[in-house]
Amino acid sequence: MDAATPDVLYRATGVSKRFPGALVLDGVDFDLRRGEVHALLGENGAGKSTLIKCLTGAYRRDGGLLELDGVAIDPRDTQEAQHLGIGTVYQEINLLPNLSVADNLFLGRQPRRFGLVQTAAMRRAAREMLTGYGLDIDVAAELGSYSVAIQQIVAIARAVSLSGKVLILDEPTASLDAQETRMLFAVVRDLRRRGLGIVFITHFLDQVFEIADRVTVLRNGRLVGSRAAADIGRIELVTMMLGRVLEEETKARAPQADSTGRTVASFRNFGKTGRIAPFDLEVRQGEVIGVAGLLGSGRTETAELLFGVERADSGEARVEDRAVALTTPRAAVAAGFGFCPEDRKTAGIVAELSLRENIALALQARRGWTHPLPRREQNALADRYIQALDIRTSDREKPVGLLSGGNQQKAILARWLALNPRFLILDEPTRGIDVGAHAEIIRLIERLCAEGMSLLVISSELEELVAYSTRVLVLRDRRHVAELTGAALTPDHIVHAIASDGGSNQSDGGEA
Repeated sequence: MDAATPDVLYRATGVSKRFPGALVLDGVDFDLRRGEVHALLGENGAGKSTLIKCLTGAYRRDGGLLELDGVAIDPRDTQEAQHLGIGTVYQEINLLPNLSVADNLFLGRQPRRFGLVQTAAMRRAAREMLTGYGLDIDVAAELGSYSVAIQQIVAIARAVSLSGKVLILDEPTASLDAQETRMLFAVVRDLRRRGLGIVFITHFLDQVFEIADRVTVLRNGRLVGSRAAADIGRIELVTMMLGRVLEEETKARAPQADSTGRTVASFRNFGKTGRIAPFDLEVRQGEVIGVAGLLGSGRTETAELLFGVERADSGEARVEDRAVALTTPRAAVAAGFGFCPEDRKTAGIVAELSLRENIALALQARRGWTHPLPRREQNALADRYIQALDIRTSDREKPVGLLSGGNQQKAILARWLALNPRFLILDEPTRGIDVGAHAEIIRLIERLCAEGMSLLVISSELEELVAYSTRVLVLRDRRHVAELTGAALTPDHIVHAIASDGGSNQSDGGEA
């Protein structure tokens, strides 16, 4: 469609963005039509957030053209983008909960007379504005006194009143329940009828097919494709996002560990409202439980619940047939659990500390800070794991933040292996590391399994999961929807389970 065609409201052509050492957007094309909801999808690192920031002036793009209503634009910041008609509402609502609803709606543009804010006029205008969104609330009350869904609608109302052409919604339903999501979608549909172009970023596939007119998928900073939502199937969409073509035949897998060993830990009806639906899980000695699902499906939420980062509000956990309360990570460590988080830079390593100090961290925490680990033992511990895991460093005193991503990952693994855990949880252990380190981490997973340790490994690399897992749990929309074992444990079956629009349990090649 030609850029001058009235149907095209906002067009990005060949948008590129480079950060030091990385090309994060590589010539991406994207267009938004008047009166449509356009879903923007992709896994972690796909480039969605960077593209949005380029479209809204938060980032200066390194290449490409932006056109609004067929006219070239170049927003230098988000305020200029707003003046042009482009507004954004983020998952973390960027409003002030301690101010009133009316104050938030008119922040920075309050009606004034003789320099004084006309409060009554502002509240009257706020009520009229929100009536158009189906809200009848006290606009004099603090915004923070209302639900997240109401706050989202207030944020949308503000963005539309400031901009009024393009509305970008970044994960707007991430914290909403089903009823609140329906309320928000009613607002989105009304805005679509008014002629706004709406970019909708989400990880919930059911919502994509419910609300979107078109879908664009990014992967590794590149455009995979744009399709009408009515013309694409769930499996095809998941395949576009994950970057693999489904094949009838899959690579032969290495012999899997015996999964009939004793039960190390079990979880019954274990869950937390708003984070992950209740699930059952039995962990047996010497097995690797793989966890698959799209970003936002509940993979990390499951790991954090098992490790006590989040506290379950239903069900029970048992370790060696003894009930345990996994209320904190300290309690999980005491139960013999370890956890390597996905974001190693912010939740894993302590960049300023030495490699030695990072490796000793968990062992020291278990001993308590009133009983410091002698320096001699720290040195021996660090030297042992530097050699065992082939951590590439000039010496043990080098700040861990100066090591490569793969060596940082090995340092976090060494920290937990020093505790000799019975159950080790790894969240994306091979993401963002070089090919050599990637292979070493996989060999380590297989070795730990052979030595009798139980592991739960979250990974977006399906072939990788199939290669070393005893079984694979599939998650979707924050629910455990399938368990694959035996002949059913293939990338093909995993993708079908992710894309399925109904819950099932699958085992030994069968489908419920």
